[in-house]
Amino acid sequence: MSDMIASQLSFKTATGRWSGLGPYYAMFPREFAFKVVENYSKPGDAVIDPFAGRASSIYAAAVMKRSGCGIEINPVGWLYGYVKLEPASKDSVLKRIKDIAEIAISIDQEKLDNIPDFFNVCYSQNVLSYLITARDELCWNNNIVDATLMAIILVNLHGRREQSLSNQMRQGKAMSPEYSINWWKERKLTPPEIDPVEFLNKRVEWRYAKGIPNLKNGKVILGDSTSIISELVQKVSCGKWKPFDLLFTSPPYYRITNYHYDQWLRLWMLGGPNIPTWISNKWQNRFESKTAYRELLQIVFSGCAEIMKTRATIYVRTDARQFTRETTLEVLHDVFPQKSIDIVLQPFKKNTQTALFGDKSKKPGEIDIIMK
Repeated sequence: MSDMIASQLSFKTATGRWSGLGPYYAMFPREFAFKVVENYSKPGDAVIDPFAGRASSIYAAAVMKRSGCGIEINPVGWLYGYVKLEPASKDSVLKRIKDIAEIAISIDQEKLDNIPDFFNVCYSQNVLSYLITARDELCWNNNIVDATLMAIILVNLHGRREQSLSNQMRQGKAMSPEYSINWWKERKLTPPEIDPVEFLNKRVEWRYAKGIPNLKNGKVILGDSTSIISELVQKVSCGKWKPFDLLFTSPPYYRITNYHYDQWLRLWMLGGPNIPTWISNKWQNRFESKTAYRELLQIVFSGCAEIMKTRATIYVRTDARQFTRETTLEVLHDVFPQKSIDIVLQPFKKNTQTALFGDKSKKPGEIDIIMK
């Protein structure tokens, strides 16, 4: 890692503190995102990521004086990316924390009575009242103050007991209600008594201690890449946007995980169902269909090909398992037939996130596909 990247990612800087905002399943390592942007683009270049996750690629591009555009279909990842590029002021967020607490005092008891048992075992009544109020009141999708507060709540919504707002849970992935309740009861774990205002104020003070980034040259769009890419094609073709110099992304892997199911509790906080739900949309599931998976890659990468410069670089990290690897290579070769392909193996150096959740099968790791 270069000295420049190390300084940008240090927690002694604003860019470093905000760079890791948001635990997210299968996220890019911060150092990796900055390294690729540094090595495969130059200041002034434009970077596109159609599967942005929490937008580490776009954040790295914006910090390093490139422009970046990401697309993310999951609102949890989108919110992290949207907020860390240009957070609201600290004072406005602290005031909003207090505002929500004042409203929560008068919460309708019926809202607490009608919620599934899981929530009463996961959170103290004080915290639960605050969360339900924040869920109802925060306009996170169109107000940057509310978005910033909601992002900070999502970061701390579940995790280690007393270091988050919840009873003991994993931070990156929400387990099922039934499993969680049984696990807590076996260990006689009750929800920690936490003052949500004091708790959130401390997290805000730490996050803002070195200031905030102001990265107007980065943008993250909430939506489906299969349709939004076509909108970008129109913008580039009519001259409203300039073509992109670097396509840097990591598509979802075939049959690995369901990002929406895994984030069900954070999605509940954003207004979603109060139980884990399998989404039927073929672009928001576990990608069990090989045909649908290939179609997704074909549509998105074909659209990207229309908005890239002729000499653009393509950098795709994907799963090294046979079907995902071969399908990704075939689609990329079909879409960018004139480009040479270089493959870099990226074996896993430690237990994967899927291994942490009980998947003991041997993992071949990942591969980086680089096309010039």
